[in-house]
Amino acid sequence: MTAPDPAAFWDRHAARYARMRIRDDAAYEATLAHVRRHLGPTDAVLEIGCGTGTTALRLAGDVASYTGTDLSGAMIAIAEDKRRAAAMDTLRFLQAEASSAALPEAGFDAALAFNLLHLLDDLPGTLRHLHQLLRPGGLLISKTPCLGENSSLLRLFIRALRGIGFAPSMNFLIGDDLERAMGAAGFEIVETARYPAGSSRHLIVARRA
Repeated sequence: MTAPDPAAFWDRHAARYARMRIRDDAAYEATLAHVRRHLGPTDAVLEIGCGTGTTALRLAGDVASYTGTDLSGAMIAIAEDKRRAAAMDTLRFLQAEASSAALPEAGFDAALAFNLLHLLDDLPGTLRHLHQLLRPGGLLISKTPCLGENSSLLRLFIRALRGIGFAPSMNFLIGDDLERAMGAAGFEIVETARYPAGSSRHLIVARRA
């Protein structure tokens, strides 16, 4: 059976995704506040899997430059419309995969990945690539639903949705395994948190060693 094309999936769902409300406003705002503590006004920031640009637009004003990438052209088109409406010159969007060679090595002070790492076919390879894109001491800041920590019923439900085309391919990660994968890629874990508290949504701040 042919593996589903992730770009095609997100292209089909881009307009619906753009209309979706944030499920937990308090957790989202707490996540943004946590991320901002690690960003500075002279930083060059990369966000992979930026989707329709909602988070990029919230954070780009806090840094010197912000590059958002996504493999979905439809997602990037919506994000670019938002950027033009906001007249934000320090922000740019590019259609590119997480492992794209189009980005400069050692070109960023921070790389962000929100709700993305569990969707990657090659997590170790992407983490190694992000390590190369960061300057020495640069930060990888991610928030990931580690669905391997959820109930087996939820995992079965997600698999059923995936089978009928209403959910993308994904991995059921565990937080400890994700931290170990980062360590194997050359990162040092700086801190971790969960938003909402006690949930399986792990925020990890890791430094390029």
